[in-house]
Amino acid sequence: MASPFRRLIPRRLEHGEEATLVEHLTELRQRLVFSLLAIVPAFIVAFAFHDEIIEFLLELLPPGKELVTLGVTEPFTTAVKVSLIVAIAIVLPILLWQIWGFLAPAVEQGTQRTLVSFVVVATVLFACGVTFCYVIVLPKALNFLLNFNADLYDVQVRASYFLTFVAMTLLAMGLAFQMPIFILALVRIGVLSSARLRRNRRIGMVLMLCFAILLPTVDPVSLALEVVPLLLLFEASIWLAWFMERRWERSYEEEYGAT
Repeated sequence: MASPFRRLIPRRLEHGEEATLVEHLTELRQRLVFSLLAIVPAFIVAFAFHDEIIEFLLELLPPGKELVTLGVTEPFTTAVKVSLIVAIAIVLPILLWQIWGFLAPAVEQGTQRTLVSFVVVATVLFACGVTFCYVIVLPKALNFLLNFNADLYDVQVRASYFLTFVAMTLLAMGLAFQMPIFILALVRIGVLSSARLRRNRRIGMVLMLCFAILLPTVDPVSLALEVVPLLLLFEASIWLAWFMERRWERSYEEEYGAT
């Protein structure tokens, strides 16, 4: 008899297993509920350590600047917002795993094993993106923004705006670093190819620029610091896709014989 906890975990369909539309929608609903439930304990942990998290984010504040609050509830609501963003970052591997679990039945077993490794690498890339943003992008961007025309204004930094802005920028940059995994996954399932990526390189570069513009930081300094690594990651994705295509072809020929 299955345990109550086991029944909460959505069952992943096998490759080729037939299912009705209602069963697919039920599985999708279960995975969404499971993902939301995973955020709850992560949020509790993050909120328990919100003082340490906020102090960590305050290290990005340029020297001489202090945060102010303008409402009775602002200190509490700010802690809730920051804790929720951190909770989403904590459960990112679980969210990626749920996405993979829902899409895996559509591809063959060998491809499923590849997608599992993509989930692991995606977690590492997310950490690299957050680190890059914290160490390189945000210090320069915040120094530029908060000292721009400082001789004309009495610059006061509102706590809720600053902390939410910093936390959202870190999360967005971490997600932006998922781009190579996203491209490789599309190549692996046959939606894209390295040849098509090379032919549409300019379009891809424009899309990277548009994506950088959509990130929370919009000043020229942070935009330049964000778009350069995105362009490098896109170019690396093209060559990595080319390399992996040949490797997958060799593996297929060894397993099934050349056609």
